[in-house]
Amino acid sequence: MAQARRFPNLISSVIFPLQEKLKGHTTVADRRALEQSQWWSPERLEAHRVERLRSLLVRAASHVPYYRDLFARIGFDPASVASTADLQRLPFLDKPLIREHTEALKADDARGLVRFNTGGSSGVPLIFFIGSERVSRDVAAKWRATRWWGVDIGDPEVVLWGSPIELGSQDRIRRWRDALMRTRLFPAFEMSDRKVADFIEQFRAMRPRMLFGYPSAFAHIARYAQRTGERLDDLGIKVVFVTSERLYDHQRALIEQVFGAPVANGYGGRDAGFIAHQCPHGSMHITAEDIIVEIVDAHGRVLPPGQSGEIVVTHLATGDFPFIRYRTGDVGTLGEQLCGCGRTLPVLQKIEGRSTDFIVAQDGTVMHGLALIYVVRDMPGVSAFRIEQESLELTRVRIVTDDDFPQDGDERIRAGMQARLGSAVDVVVEHVDQIPAEGSGKFRYVISKVKT
Repeated sequence: MAQARRFPNLISSVIFPLQEKLKGHTTVADRRALEQSQWWSPERLEAHRVERLRSLLVRAASHVPYYRDLFARIGFDPASVASTADLQRLPFLDKPLIREHTEALKADDARGLVRFNTGGSSGVPLIFFIGSERVSRDVAAKWRATRWWGVDIGDPEVVLWGSPIELGSQDRIRRWRDALMRTRLFPAFEMSDRKVADFIEQFRAMRPRMLFGYPSAFAHIARYAQRTGERLDDLGIKVVFVTSERLYDHQRALIEQVFGAPVANGYGGRDAGFIAHQCPHGSMHITAEDIIVEIVDAHGRVLPPGQSGEIVVTHLATGDFPFIRYRTGDVGTLGEQLCGCGRTLPVLQKIEGRSTDFIVAQDGTVMHGLALIYVVRDMPGVSAFRIEQESLELTRVRIVTDDDFPQDGDERIRAGMQARLGSAVDVVVEHVDQIPAEGSGKFRYVISKVKT
């Protein structure tokens, strides 16, 4: 066993740190600091957060045109910030504001900004930028969380994902790096029986210590294994980390039963960052050193722990492109008590509203809903959408568009959908004024009534 662990220890202690240093990232030092601060007293942790918040706001006032103008207009002095509650003196940031002021939100001293494009759960396209500090801190936060479960950098890992950003970057360098880090990326777009059987065969050969990806995808694989009598609880998996979707209780129970490993939930996104991770005691710990979470009601008033409302995030490592009081559109509740694990990181008690369904092609192929989402999401002029698969023969696409929507946009959407669902499928494109939210406050952008 000692010899088996030597290789991952070499990766986590030598190879990965060297890679991060060459990238100019501070991930290793950040992770070490986070593993210390998670045990600090609540008072020390809060003082640290206030100091970082003040630094973020002072930099924004000096180097970010949008916030320089905003602070001057409302008479806000960032140097006077003495509490995280002082954030309530500032207005919210949302997706329309980011789209309107993208250039003005870039710090004039930013270095190494990387462009990101995400549709978000509402289907509203969003372009934003991330600097190296945030990349380092987000990776460090995830690394800390996986170590809670006895999994380290270099342990064999399966990633089941659907984003074309990741899947499109599988060039020679990426494949070499993933092989070195013992990470294997599997596409979640197509989940036919044939594909799932192939995934399981590769899982068995790889014997991963951690699975990472969509809960719906792992639940789908678990259902296949149950149906075919395939054992997956003998692979040596330590934890199944799920993210990007709402995790339902029945999914957790199924995955844990079939894979013989606990499920750890993770909450966040490309825009808002890695907000919270579940510890072995069951609590969703907020990455409090980097993330300030407020829960607000329909009028924007901050609610106390125990009350449900919209999750608003301030990411303290976003000085290059600030996310200050960013409205996520998700609904959640802050916990009233600290976790029994001893960590003083605050707890996100409840998260509502994330859901991405599978869709079924006319020939029976099961695919992740993202296979259809990207057809619409990247179309110019689409500000919001919802895809509803009513039957194998009919899929309805409701879209909200502006003047940038191309004249042949409807036909391009139909063609993209039919390429995935089948040429005989009737794809109806409907232009509407708005896409209504569900009762949870979250928008579901794919709804399938076809049983998988």
